[in-house]
Amino acid sequence: MSENDDGADEEVDDGEAVTAETIEERLDAAEADLEAADTEAGLDEVEAQLDAAEEDLEAADLPEPDDEDEEDPREELESRLSSLREALEDARGPYAADVAGEVESARSAIAGGEWTEPGVDQLAEAVRSFVGSVEDVLDVRVDLDVDEPGFEDEPHVAGSELDGLQDSLEDAEATVTDAGLDPDEDAETIEALLAAAETLGDEVDAAEQWGDLTVRQKLDAHGYYDVLHHRKDYPPEWGALKMWEQDNRPDMVLLALELQDSDFMEKHCFEALTRMAPEEAVEPMLELAQKRNKDAIRVLGKIGSDEALDTLVDYADAGDFQLRRVTLKAIGEIGSEEATQVVANQLVADDAGIRSQAARSLGLIGDTRAIEPLADVLADDEADRVRASAAWALNRIGTERALDVVADYTDDRAYIVQSEAEKAV
Repeated sequence: MSENDDGADEEVDDGEAVTAETIEERLDAAEADLEAADTEAGLDEVEAQLDAAEEDLEAADLPEPDDEDEEDPREELESRLSSLREALEDARGPYAADVAGEVESARSAIAGGEWTEPGVDQLAEAVRSFVGSVEDVLDVRVDLDVDEPGFEDEPHVAGSELDGLQDSLEDAEATVTDAGLDPDEDAETIEALLAAAETLGDEVDAAEQWGDLTVRQKLDAHGYYDVLHHRKDYPPEWGALKMWEQDNRPDMVLLALELQDSDFMEKHCFEALTRMAPEEAVEPMLELAQKRNKDAIRVLGKIGSDEALDTLVDYADAGDFQLRRVTLKAIGEIGSEEATQVVANQLVADDAGIRSQAARSLGLIGDTRAIEPLADVLADDEADRVRASAAWALNRIGTERALDVVADYTDDRAYIVQSEAEKAV
């Protein structure tokens, strides 16, 4: 530390007031020592000087500026102190821990990415290059497991397929950490390793992920267009969709639905799934149904899976009439007697369309407990189409009691009710 700085210390120790000038002298001395420092120990001494100067500044009773245009001495000193601290940090290192941090970031990015097949190849090359740099710089051998990262049936899921890359980086990181590199004596070695690690990070960032591709590129990468011998239909996605439905490949239809970016394709995907009614669609349709997607609810009804009931019964009394009708129909198609009461509750709904659909859904369920409430609807409802639906439902239940109820209406005022009664007779 300089003589001026020692003098400033003595003045403070003697109880003399700290002035802007004495703090400025401390900062001058710290700046000079920072320029001369060439070891971590020297930089630590500079940091101690800056800490002492900051303490003096906090305790100092410095004059306030007389007007707005006059410089505030405290702000000037705080600004200079901040600049010197930044310069101190820039002068430190690099350290082996910096290299390890860069490698850890690259590992995390690999683990969290959704990589295309070319992207995995790019990652493998980046890891090979980095491991090679570590071996060359440290003159050691690092385990390398990047020959075939591999792809499973769904290449957009990276996860465990990239374990080999992550393991290789973990081994390289441990090698650097265990080398015991000193920031003073091994500065050039650390700088070389840090440069290699930063290059690794840049190459991982640049590797191709599924999010980088257009919808058509994603579909193409999954082989979606492979069924087309020509692309006469427009858009070609539609032509391929028809072929995948014909081949009974719901996985490809679900893929198109997941990746589609047009209302046109969404409509045709849902129509295909409604016709196919594949069990594989239950989970993705449930996810959409939980967002009140009516098309997904229709598909769930056609599939007929009891798994959907817990979600659907919540919408049986929804304020959206269209959603209620679609839901009631789907519940009827599923046909679980567990939902009988939920559906029967809608026989007294204000909307005639809801009452009519509830009656038909009870017929699809076939629970004999619904006979009496359906008989009441047939006798008393003011809307003939609702009464006709109740008659249809009783015919559908088909027990002797159900048919006897309907048979009494062969002379009904409404032809559509008569027609159902004649079927019962």
